[in-house]
Amino acid sequence: MSASGGTRAIVAALLANLGIALTKFVAWLLTSSSSMLAEAIHSVADSGNQLLLIIGGRRSQQEATSEHPFGYGRLRYLYAFMVSVVLFSVGGLFALYEAYHKLLEPQAIHSWQWVPVTVLVVAIGLESFSFRTAIQESNQVRGNLSWIDFIRRAKAPELPVVLLEDFAALVGLVLALLGVGLTLLTGNGIWDAVGTGAIGVLLVVVAIALAMETRSLLIGEAASEENLAAIEQAITAGDEVERIIHMRTSHISPDELLVAAKVAVRHDDTAATVARNIDAIESRIRAAVPIATVIYLEPDLDRADRPGS
Repeated sequence: MSASGGTRAIVAALLANLGIALTKFVAWLLTSSSSMLAEAIHSVADSGNQLLLIIGGRRSQQEATSEHPFGYGRLRYLYAFMVSVVLFSVGGLFALYEAYHKLLEPQAIHSWQWVPVTVLVVAIGLESFSFRTAIQESNQVRGNLSWIDFIRRAKAPELPVVLLEDFAALVGLVLALLGVGLTLLTGNGIWDAVGTGAIGVLLVVVAIALAMETRSLLIGEAASEENLAAIEQAITAGDEVERIIHMRTSHISPDELLVAAKVAVRHDDTAATVARNIDAIESRIRAAVPIATVIYLEPDLDRADRPGS
C-alpha cells in the first residue's frame, strides 16, 4: 500500500478500536447496557474493517498475471466495499436488533453505574486521537478540496473509509453517552435502547455512503479533472498530432491510471515518424501525470465525418 493509502491512519484506528472494544465488553458485562454492547460490537466491526483494509492493500501488490494483465490494484476497492458490508451488517443491523429488544424490555442500570460513563469518556479520547491521525494523513493529499469532495473524489479508498469510520465512532460514542447518562439520571432503561437505536441508524447510513462511493471505484472511475486536463495538454503540447479524436481513462488501481486515446496524425507522416511521435507524447504524459502507467495511443487520420471517430 502506498503512503497515500493512509497506512498510519489505519494502524492507529486498529489499535484504538481493539483497546476500546475490550473495555466496552467489560462495561457491558458489568452493567448489561445495550448501548455498551452495541458500541462494543461496533468497535469489533471497525477492528475487522481495518484488518480488511490492510489485507486488501497487501494483496493488491501482487504481480500482474496473464489472467489479470493489469494487476490486482482494484482489490483495494473490493476490500473497502467489504468494509461497508461489515459495518452495515455486524454494526448497524445488530445495533438496531438490540435496540428493538431493549425497547420491548427496558432495563435500568443498577450496578457499576460509573463504569459505562468512564469507559465512554476514555473511548472518546482514544477515538479522537485516531480521528486526528486520519485527518492529518488526509490533509497531506487533500489539497484544497472540501472534506465532502475529498471523500467523494479520492481514488485511494483507505483514508475516506477510516475518516468515515472514525467520525461514525465518535458520534456513536456521544449517542451512547447520552443514552447511558439519561438512563442513569432517570432510572428508565428506554433511553439506553434509544441510544442503541440511534447508533444503529448512524452505522447503517455511513455504511450505505461507503458502499456507494466504493461501488463507483469498483466499476472504474476516470482520471480526475486535473489529470484529464494535464493529459490532454501533454498530447497536444507538441506538433506531433492534429487533434485528439477521443480519449478514455480509467483507474486500474488508486496509483495506476490507464489512458487510451485515438489521435489524428498528418496524412503524409511515415510509420517511423508516427511511432517516434507517439513515444514523445507518451513521455510527456508520464511526466505530467506519473500515475499514467498504461498508455495506448492509436494513430488515425482526421476524418470527423466518419462514424465512431
